[in-house]
Amino acid sequence: MDNSHHLHLNLFNGQLIPRIGLGTWQCTPDEVKEAVNDALEAGYRHIDTAYLYQNEAAIGEVIQEWINSGKLKREELFITTKLPFTGNKPEKVEHFLKLSLENLKLDYVDLYLIHFPIGFRGEDDHDLFPRDENGRLILDFDSNMITLWKAMETQVEAGRAKAIGLSNFNSHQIERIVQTSRIKPANLQVEMHAYFQQKRLRAYCKKHDIVVCAYGPLGSKGRVDFSARFGVPKPQVPDVLDDPVVAEIANAHMKTSAQVLLRHLIQLNVVVIPKSVSQSRIRENYEVFDFVLTANEMEKLSQLDKNNRTFIFDEYDGVPDHPEYPFIIPY
Repeated sequence: MDNSHHLHLNLFNGQLIPRIGLGTWQCTPDEVKEAVNDALEAGYRHIDTAYLYQNEAAIGEVIQEWINSGKLKREELFITTKLPFTGNKPEKVEHFLKLSLENLKLDYVDLYLIHFPIGFRGEDDHDLFPRDENGRLILDFDSNMITLWKAMETQVEAGRAKAIGLSNFNSHQIERIVQTSRIKPANLQVEMHAYFQQKRLRAYCKKHDIVVCAYGPLGSKGRVDFSARFGVPKPQVPDVLDDPVVAEIANAHMKTSAQVLLRHLIQLNVVVIPKSVSQSRIRENYEVFDFVLTANEMEKLSQLDKNNRTFIFDEYDGVPDHPEYPFIIPY
């Protein structure tokens, strides 16, 4: 039975995570204020951010306005944020989570993720992409995932995070944490879209009752601007939105290609966090609960998988050579 018309999935600890959230990567504070406001108006209750995005304070202002005006209760919201790369040390986890909570004007987040398995060595809280005198990133080769995870568990026990999880980790890295954890990861956030469906990784997470969340579910055009900012070659961003198979299915349902791509992942029990700052698109992305893809359509979409990863973090020099680089192995 397809229960994907329900608005939530269950995390293993009984928490409900909304199946669709607003992604806020690369949103300036002004853009994010408007986007979060538009999203809450449209019915979203799940907002995804990160310390690294440097827009948590703006998000916090909007959330506070909604709560103070009585339009929303805190417990109706699901807020996810992430430990920055420079926070991948046990002694820094609480520090960075407290900074995020202060920015967000919250007592707790619903989900706290380790943003990336590789740590950077920053000088201070603002030194997020530390570089040496030759302009090379200063990577941390001593960070230890097991001790880092223990510090994450402590945040749950302290009430600062309801659940903890991972982002951009592969199955071998997750396995090491699952084997040694007292509180296991509730969620894994990774790139996923019709051209990059992560089938083996999804199967692995299902076995361990880890809910998967897809970033870049529409192929992530924002990736190109990001590369331009770093002055590195533009990646081949998958034009999954222009796929004729997707268009054909969209026409059959009188929906857009974006809505079909989101619906496909939702019916695979994947949480989606499309990023947009356009009010009409934010609304459109949320209107995916009033139609169902047939088994045949799901199969056609499943066959579009090209293993086309966009986010490989290769614009950060040296990162692919780090022993914890997550994208070397198949999944």
